[in-house]
This record gives sequence, structure tokens and C-alpha cells, in this order.
Amino acid sequence: MAKRLIPSLNRVLVEKILPPSKTNAGILLPEKSSKLNSGKVVAVGPGTHDLSGNKIPVGVKEGDTVLLPEYGGTEVKLGEKEYHLYRDEDILGTLHD
Repeated sequence: MAKRLIPSLNRVLVEKILPPSKTNAGILLPEKSSKLNSGKVVAVGPGTHDLSGNKIPVGVKEGDTVLLPEYGGTEVKLGEKEYHLYRDEDILGTLHD
């Protein structure tokens, strides 16, 4: 990546995980059967402040695998890769092994 994007406030930069289009045996999978809205967190903003001035940190960290909403986010293209920018509260949860 030629440029490094640091999100502002409570925003999170996510690279979507592309589901496999075929199995190890070479069987092609239909697009609908392998749809999972997940991504890997690439960068996070510093957080936001509440009305009292207290800092509210972002709920995820770089490297987390997150569950994303079906719609939303802002598409960002850096070099050859596509990323999506979400607000912290738009992320549905984190995925663990």
C-alpha cells in the first residue's frame, strides 16, 4: 500500500474477506452460498469524545476479524486494493476461531 490511511474519530478501515469461489477439489461454488460479510481491520481511529469530554475508544483493534453489515460503509481504493470505512457502531461484532 503506497499510502497509509489513518481513520479519524471512531472510524475503522476494513479489508473485506473474499469467500472462496471453489473448493479444494475444484468444484465451483455459487456466489450466494459463500456470502459472509466479514473483514479484517486494517486501521482504527483514535476514538471520539462524549458530551463530558471523556474519550470513548474504538471497540476493535487492528488485525481483528469483524462481522459487517450487508449495506453501508464508504468504499476507499488505495493503490490496487479496495477497503471500506465504517463507523465503530456500525460493526456488528468480532469473529473468533
